[in-house]
Amino acid sequence: MILSDTICRLGEGPLWHPEEGALYWFDILGKKLFRHDGQRQRHWTFDEHVSAAGWLAEGRLLIASESRLFTFDTVTEAEEEVIPLEADRPEMRSNDGRADPWGGFWIGTMRKDETGAEGRIYRYYQGALTVLYEGLRIPNAIAFAPGGAYAYFTDTPSRKILRVTLDADGWPAAEPELFVDLGPEGLNPDGAVVDAQGNLWNAQWGAGRVACYAPDGRFMTAIGLAAGQVSCPAFGGPGLATLYVTSAAKDAPEDDQLAGMTFNVPTGFKGQEAHRVRL
Repeated sequence: MILSDTICRLGEGPLWHPEEGALYWFDILGKKLFRHDGQRQRHWTFDEHVSAAGWLAEGRLLIASESRLFTFDTVTEAEEEVIPLEADRPEMRSNDGRADPWGGFWIGTMRKDETGAEGRIYRYYQGALTVLYEGLRIPNAIAFAPGGAYAYFTDTPSRKILRVTLDADGWPAAEPELFVDLGPEGLNPDGAVVDAQGNLWNAQWGAGRVACYAPDGRFMTAIGLAAGQVSCPAFGGPGLATLYVTSAAKDAPEDDQLAGMTFNVPTGFKGQEAHRVRL
C-alpha cells in the first residue's frame, strides 16, 4: 500500500513517533522532513540536507543534518543546535541513524558524491559525540536488538551486515562480527530495523524488497515493494504491526513509476517502540 505518493529524490529515516501516532521521514536530497498521521501530510524544508531523527517529546525531534544535530519543534518550527556534526567537512552529509535503548543516538556520515571511504558512525550520548567506526563509504542499517544486547550496521558497498555486542552503557564491547553476507546474492543492504522478537528487517537497495533475518542470521521472509530503490523500514501503526518503507527516485529506471514514494505494509510481526532520545 502507498502511504504517501509524494516523490522523494532520496527518501530515508522513517520514524514512528509513539506519542503522536505519526510517521516522520526525510527526503535527504530535497532537504525536507515529512509527517503523516494517517489522515494528513505536512512537510518542512531546511537549508541543508537532513536525514534521520529521534523523538524527544510530542512535537519535538532531534534531527541530524549535514553539519549538526539540532532539536526541532514541529509546532513553532524553532531550531536549537545541540552539537556540530562534521561541520568542518562540507563534502560530507549525514545518512542513516537511530536512537539506542539508552537514549543515545547513532548517526552515520558519508561523502555527498558517494565516493571514498571517509564516512563514520558516531554516537551522541550524554552531551558528547563520539566516533565509533570510520573508513566507511555508505553507513547504513543502524538498528538495535531488544534489550540492547547488540547493534547492527553496514557499509552498503561491502554487502555485509555486521553485529556488535554492546556493554551495559550501550558502547561497543567487542569487534563487529559478520551477521549476514549478501555478497553471494548481489544484494545491497540499506536501512534496517529490529522487531520485538529480535528479527532484523533490511531494505535492499535495487531489489525492491525488505528482507527479514532471524537473530542467528537465517533468512526468514521478504516483503516485495513496488519500487526498486527501497531505503529504510520502520515499524509503527496500531500494535506496531505495520512496516513503513521509504524509497528513492534518484537514478531509478524510467519504468519504476512508484520510485520515491513511501509505503505501508501490514505484517504478522510486532516492532519495537522507537527509543526516546535523552539530551
